[in-house]
Amino acid sequence: TGRAALDVSIKGVLFLAAFFSIIALFFIVIFLFTSATDLLDQYSIWEILFEDNWKPTYDPPIGGFGAKSLIVGTILVAIGAMVFAIPVGIGSAIFVSQLAPHWIKDYLKTGIEILSGVPSVVYGLFGLIVMVRWIKVGFDQPSGEGWLAASLLLGIMALPTIISVSEDAMSAVAREQKEASLALGATKWQTISQVIVPGSISGITAAVI
Repeated sequence: TGRAALDVSIKGVLFLAAFFSIIALFFIVIFLFTSATDLLDQYSIWEILFEDNWKPTYDPPIGGFGAKSLIVGTILVAIGAMVFAIPVGIGSAIFVSQLAPHWIKDYLKTGIEILSGVPSVVYGLFGLIVMVRWIKVGFDQPSGEGWLAASLLLGIMALPTIISVSEDAMSAVAREQKEASLALGATKWQTISQVIVPGSISGITAAVI
């Protein structure tokens, strides 16, 4: 039938889109490795990954192309962002999906969707102008440009995604499960912690990742 043919066509288009993305990623990886052959001829993998100095703009480069500081900085920023964003994001999702009145919930969801559409360059500008100065003055540091500012900024950028996906997962938990928990005498907080959150843990995990 025409409906079946349409379903097959849509599946084919989606398959081609997914296949093209994989092929594009494959060629990007190949390009990166082929472009790095000159660097690998001059420095070993150990020097590139574990040297402390990163001064590629010097002529000749001083200390090689050590990426240790970049790797450690990335790990610190990611961990810091998770420590901030996960509890705040999941707590906000619980409030929006289970506790907030309907009129507040609508405004909050709209605000979260707007935040998710803000370009990252705007967040970066806010971090440089406001957050870096706040850390510098508040913690009496010579410079606020460090992993703490980057972690907080990245955590703020991750919040809309974590809140939205977690809230959708919690709202998708069967209403019967919630009502059965309350009927058995559980409090609202017990229902949230022992029924809603465990029932939506896969969606929360996807939001965090």
